[in-house]
Amino acid sequence: MEPYLSWILEKLQELTAIDSPSGYTHRVSAYLMEEYWKMGYEPVSTQKGGVLVTLGGGKAKEVQDQSEPSRQEGAILTAAHVDTLGAVVAEVKVNGRLRLSPIGAVSAHILETENCRVCTRFGEVYEGTCQLVNASYHVNGEFNQIVRNYQNIEIVLDEDVASAEDVKKLGIDNGDYVCFDPVTKITKSGYIKSRFLDDKLSAAILMGYAKYLKETGKTPKRKVYQYFTVFEEIGHGASASVQADVTDVLSVDMGCVGEGLSCTEKEVSICTKDSGGPYHYGLTTELVKAAREAGVSYALDVYPFYTSDVEATLKSGYDVRHALIGPGVYASHGYERSHVDGVKNTFHLLCAYLGTK
Repeated sequence: MEPYLSWILEKLQELTAIDSPSGYTHRVSAYLMEEYWKMGYEPVSTQKGGVLVTLGGGKAKEVQDQSEPSRQEGAILTAAHVDTLGAVVAEVKVNGRLRLSPIGAVSAHILETENCRVCTRFGEVYEGTCQLVNASYHVNGEFNQIVRNYQNIEIVLDEDVASAEDVKKLGIDNGDYVCFDPVTKITKSGYIKSRFLDDKLSAAILMGYAKYLKETGKTPKRKVYQYFTVFEEIGHGASASVQADVTDVLSVDMGCVGEGLSCTEKEVSICTKDSGGPYHYGLTTELVKAAREAGVSYALDVYPFYTSDVEATLKSGYDVRHALIGPGVYASHGYERSHVDGVKNTFHLLCAYLGTK
């Protein structure tokens, strides 16, 4: 996959450079639409702002597995989300600072000292920094004791403002989005460091798979859809727009790396269970078998505090098998880290499982 690895990493950097907290994803959706048109596909924009792409593939067929009764094998939908964590302005304070309300599960201490952009409703963008209230160590005698929460951090605008009135004159108001710098870096040793690898790294891998199919002229053994969702971080990303012929949904999202888990940043993680319960045994077993036969470096894990797009699909009433894979990512929802080997293994597992005819 070497010709595609550098392209995937290039697309990752383009994706992370586009601000896209949940609810503010129009620019990243437009980017995906343009990229897929350029590749020769016909992407569709959903009402919620997601992007759905048909990659082609074989027709539905009857299958018989040892672990399951006879069933109809239709299309498979592979889903990654391009919405991220972030915040909105909750209050313009009397001193010209901004109080935040978080979008998604982002801890206040993770945001402290991060550079950001405040995006107003009508197109203005202002820079600032997220700081502890009274952030000067030499002035604040309780600096180390203060609990970092959303009452004790604020946005300091890089503008000459000293009052709420000054800020309002800039066009900034409650509900305006606050987007944090991704700080994307790829090291000589292959490590990938950035905010929002969850889940823009997986999105870039799906883009690479689509490019691979086009450039090689290969067709998957079964019909494959790619679905880029835009509300995963707040719980309803893949709750709609799953096509009628889909029988399997594969969420491609970051794999957890941490204490008590076996995955590293260099592997593809196959999740067996998360906080929403176990993933479909038959589909998960098929993925493990494909990984073994293809020599893919993988890990099986249970994620204690995690939910994925496909759980929103199930809760919306879709009758599908569900599974979850993704490149290993450390320090999730913070300054995250993965590795190019994890990208390769995820790509190879997709190729091995989806196959070609």
